[in-house]
Amino acid sequence: MFVARLAGLPVFDPLGDQVGRVRDVVAVFRAGRQHPRAVGLVVEVRGRRRVFVPMTRVTSMDAGQVITTGLVNMRRFEQRPTETLVLAELLDRTVVLRPGDGVDTSTEVTVEDVGIELVRGREWRVSRLFVRRGRPGRLRRRGETLLVDFEDVTGFGVVEHRQGAANLLAAFDELGAADLAEVIHELTSKRRIEVASALDDERLADVLEELPEDDQVEILSELGGERAAAVLEAMQPDDAADLLSELPQEQAEQLLELMDPEEAEDVRRLLAYAEDTAGGIMTPEPVILPPEATVAEALAHVRRVELSPALAAAVYVCRPPLETPTGRYLGLVHIQRMLREPPHEAVGAILDRAVEPVDADAPLSRITRDLATYNLVALPVTDDGGRLVGVVTVDDVLDHLLPQDWRDADDDLDDVAAVPAEASPGAHRVR
Repeated sequence: MFVARLAGLPVFDPLGDQVGRVRDVVAVFRAGRQHPRAVGLVVEVRGRRRVFVPMTRVTSMDAGQVITTGLVNMRRFEQRPTETLVLAELLDRTVVLRPGDGVDTSTEVTVEDVGIELVRGREWRVSRLFVRRGRPGRLRRRGETLLVDFEDVTGFGVVEHRQGAANLLAAFDELGAADLAEVIHELTSKRRIEVASALDDERLADVLEELPEDDQVEILSELGGERAAAVLEAMQPDDAADLLSELPQEQAEQLLELMDPEEAEDVRRLLAYAEDTAGGIMTPEPVILPPEATVAEALAHVRRVELSPALAAAVYVCRPPLETPTGRYLGLVHIQRMLREPPHEAVGAILDRAVEPVDADAPLSRITRDLATYNLVALPVTDDGGRLVGVVTVDDVLDHLLPQDWRDADDDLDDVAAVPAEASPGAHRVR
């Protein structure tokens, strides 16, 4: 079974209920030239928690699914020093192929996949490697690939100065930004930077928005100035401002100078507000239309795929100019109201004036009360001149209400009692 094909496979219990999805395979290297043992799977269960499932609990594994005994320890997996994550740490590794089987001299090869096999009982071992000649990124002829025995290569114990990430990212290509961020967060610092650097600007921007602040700062600081500025431009302005506020002032100013002037202007304006105010957490790019725009035009705008659900819930009607800070703010129109009106109706004729905008210096407590009182997912923010300067969405508020370590916090284990906990030596695997 090749490990890259296991990534993302559903994991079921004997009754056919899905437990989670495979995210990696845990291997233990042994002294000498013995084959490493594949001791278990890292499985993502409900709540995006990653747990350890020993291979002794795996009863079936094929190209479409993994079947377990149903006994899964629901405590969060924490990698031990003696363990290696096959997808995260072995794919894209450069190793040396010994002479033999048509290879005259020792040759550098790149690991593109890892094969594991069942040897006896329920014991699995790393047996084969699918490799390509040359280091990652070098030009090479098509077809220069080999399937070799694990014992025919050396160099897994050598810490590479740089390791590629193409095959790892291909294995997790189907993951959303939040789930890929979880994968990257669990990597070592060195590997985290390598994988993040291999993403394109748009994908990296989406992932950075989902990572803890420490990881964001670490990755951005390792990128070159031009690349870091390009990634910041691809981020939502409010997220970019939050990230820049965590950097030393001199470094933040250098990156702002490298950014596109218009993009940088939006970010600078957000940085001018206090962190826990409407201005400090708002996004300056809601859907803004003039009063004469039709319902049909408004619905076309909110259908844009890049809009979050909270921003797509309403359009904000203003006098020109239609970029923040706009002309005079007139009101908003909820998407439910637009769906009840004829397509030719002007949005200026169906304004909801009951939702009052908040000032840019309104505190977080005021924002949360207004959102809860009026059952809203977003609030308009205006300046002293009555111009729209941004919108505070419910996800912006949650980001500031949750503790900083909320991504790492375990849920109450009693909440996942549907999957019984395994009383085994692996029970000490707790973050």
